[in-house]
Amino acid sequence: GEGSGWMVIATGWGLAVSVAVYAVGSVSGAHINPAVTVGLASIGRFPWADVPIYIAGQLLGAILGGVVVWLAYRPHWQGTADPDLKLAVFCTAPAIRQFGANVATEIIGTFILVLGVLTILSPENLAPETGFSTGMGPLLVGMLVWSIGLSLGGPTGYAINPARDLGPRIAHFLLPIPGKRDSDWAYSWVPVVGPLVGGVLGALCYRLLWAA
Repeated sequence: GEGSGWMVIATGWGLAVSVAVYAVGSVSGAHINPAVTVGLASIGRFPWADVPIYIAGQLLGAILGGVVVWLAYRPHWQGTADPDLKLAVFCTAPAIRQFGANVATEIIGTFILVLGVLTILSPENLAPETGFSTGMGPLLVGMLVWSIGLSLGGPTGYAINPARDLGPRIAHFLLPIPGKRDSDWAYSWVPVVGPLVGGVLGALCYRLLWAA
């Protein structure tokens, strides 16, 4: 709700990721983030030939998610005057617009995400003798996203997922939202490039430290 604060936003995202991983983990390996998909491919844990179709699916899902949000809040678009607030429903924006720093923040956040996901889901950690069964994996991944949001989310709104930002941004561009502003395409490359770089670096770090 209005004025609920960053804690509620981060908690909502973390729980949403957990539910998504539980829902599609057995179908696609829970590939809901192009940065994770590309990161896994970069260390030979996912075939490069499948990367384009997976990213297309991720982007399409994110666009549809933006459309669902638009439908859910239809009365509010007319009742909200601030066009920046309307855009913020769909995509991220930096607290201070400085592209170099913004990209660095997204790289760091996604580096932690991919390194953390690979570590959490490694067989050595999700094993009966560790006390964590495989069924705990999605919940732990959601907690990781939650912690990234709380600790690193402020500077850029923590996209840490190219599809999560670009898909709804496209939806904002296409949908008939009254009083909307432009979709801020000048910034749109930051939450795409930063997470992709961070995802690859996180995967390479995992391979270097734990999977050699």
